[in-house]
Amino acid sequence: MAISVELEANILRLHHVEKWRKGTIARQLQVHHSTVARVLSQAGIPKANLFQGESILTPFLPFVLETLKKYPTLTASRLYVMVCERGYHGSPDHFRHLISLYRPKPAAEAYLRLRTLPGEQAQVDWGHFGHIQLGKAKRPLMAFVMVLSFSRKIFLRFYLNQRMANFLRGHEAAFTAWGGIPRVLLYDNLHSAVLERQGDAIRFHPTLLEFSAHYRFEPRPVAVARGNEKGRVERAIRYVRDNFFAARQWKDIDDLNAQADVWSNGPASNRPCPEDISFSVQETFDTIERSKLFALPDNPYPTDEKEEVKVSKTPYVRFDLNDYSVPHTYVRRVLTVIGKPDKVLILNGSEIIAEHKRSYEKGEQIEQESHIQELVKRKKQARLHRGQNRLTKAVPSSMTLLTQAAERGYSLRNITPYLLNLLDTYGAAELEIAVSEALLRNVPHPNAIRPILERRREEQKKLPPVRLDLPDDIRVRDLVIRPHNLNEYDQLQSTAGEEK
Repeated sequence: MAISVELEANILRLHHVEKWRKGTIARQLQVHHSTVARVLSQAGIPKANLFQGESILTPFLPFVLETLKKYPTLTASRLYVMVCERGYHGSPDHFRHLISLYRPKPAAEAYLRLRTLPGEQAQVDWGHFGHIQLGKAKRPLMAFVMVLSFSRKIFLRFYLNQRMANFLRGHEAAFTAWGGIPRVLLYDNLHSAVLERQGDAIRFHPTLLEFSAHYRFEPRPVAVARGNEKGRVERAIRYVRDNFFAARQWKDIDDLNAQADVWSNGPASNRPCPEDISFSVQETFDTIERSKLFALPDNPYPTDEKEEVKVSKTPYVRFDLNDYSVPHTYVRRVLTVIGKPDKVLILNGSEIIAEHKRSYEKGEQIEQESHIQELVKRKKQARLHRGQNRLTKAVPSSMTLLTQAAERGYSLRNITPYLLNLLDTYGAAELEIAVSEALLRNVPHPNAIRPILERRREEQKKLPPVRLDLPDDIRVRDLVIRPHNLNEYDQLQSTAGEEK
């Protein structure tokens, strides 16, 4: 932390004139002790000389210095164990503090300022700008930044993730905005660019290699621990963070990107160009660099997200945290989902079977009314078929009745539930007799069957039937129990009476 010149002078005076110790100076001036040590060290007094008198480490100092000279990166904890075995009795925290004073510091490395030719290179990176809440979904707000190394022209585009599809979309949008492509694109060791690296052996992401072959640029990762090689894009991200994003108000990501385009072509392009501050970035780009970029190909590279998904027993496919409807005839099948920034296409082979507006929320069901209505219609027909099947199994003669009713134009959709109601009320045996009698009279309609059932009940002097409401469960409602003839039991009873 920077301190004032007056405070620095006061620290030096108290140490040299008043002979105050470092801790006393730090407490009295209310500054950190490391600040005092830095001021004294920068004034020419080595840190090791700040400790007056002989330290308990002094007898072991030759061994420590020799070991650090041979193994400069040896940890203080391991070195502490080694000196304890040789008789050191100090605390580990104090030892670690002392070792930091004697550990050899690496020599400061000087860097050459990297210069590039116009149109030769651009640098690419992601910047994380927090999260945004979309309904139940919390999505990261990622800034794709590409900057031309010569003119410092910035392209900025925000996305809701840093997947490969958005990575490639950012490239295409930058190339289109600039009207050309630089020869080399420099990347940090992003997973979108570099899958694996062992020294100079690099395995690029295969999709990025296909993309670079299509647009004819060379993808090049920076060297390990050489952040200075991509300093232009890192400074550009910091510039975006401080000069564009800070305290900015926006409605949605489309509004944010519209503002980013205005800013990139306005304030960001009107700043002085570092290569020649007498010209702006935009002037340098227009007069020098634009013509050095090579032309775009005639056809763009496909950047849509593509996934194979299996439809379960419900007519929906899951894509990016949401469910999208498909026609019910495609359940239990494998389909292909194509994700575009604004819509979702669902394909069976090469045929598009559904198209939806894309949602970036979570747990949403995006439906087409026709998909649901077709399923509802099919389910109604299925219920009618199940009812007819149950009726004909319990009352075989009802098949003839339904056939004759259909021939006369009666609605089977109304007749079937009516007969099922009579079945549940009077039982299968009585309904079979009533249906047979109605057919003999050539009246295939439930209006003729109910009077027959009521007449037979009165003749048998039975109480009015009590309807039994069964659970709304297909396993119970569609269960058919055929009544057996009980005459054999009557004969057994009569035989037993005669024997008595």
